[in-house]
Amino acid sequence: MSILSTLFALNAAALFVALILYVIFGQVTVRKLRKNPATKDKLGIELASGWSILNVAQAIALPRFITDKLKQSPISSMYAHTDELLEHTTLFDRVLARVFYWLFTGAGLAFVLMALLDTLGLFDYIESLT
Repeated sequence: MSILSTLFALNAAALFVALILYVIFGQVTVRKLRKNPATKDKLGIELASGWSILNVAQAIALPRFITDKLKQSPISSMYAHTDELLEHTTLFDRVLARVFYWLFTGAGLAFVLMALLDTLGLFDYIESLT
């Protein structure tokens, strides 16, 4: 099995776990936030079905200095409001959001990076060395 195939399989497994966490996070946390009148309108713009799940996870997972910058930007209405969400979530919700968001984002970026490195021929070069 080549290096690219092995990395692709590991990344696909990580993305599969992230998608399972996406469903769990949506059912456990975001559903609760949608039912709460105080947070119902604080989940950001939903561009497509399920986008608010990513908005909420991003708001909880990103460091505070980044979410503060996003809050001050002209397109701040697109993002979920971190302060309100943190008030109405439990520690379990926050841990689940962080694990889901970074696993999902990391797997997506890894796929893009693998495609770029494969296009540049790095994997073929490494296999020619062995």
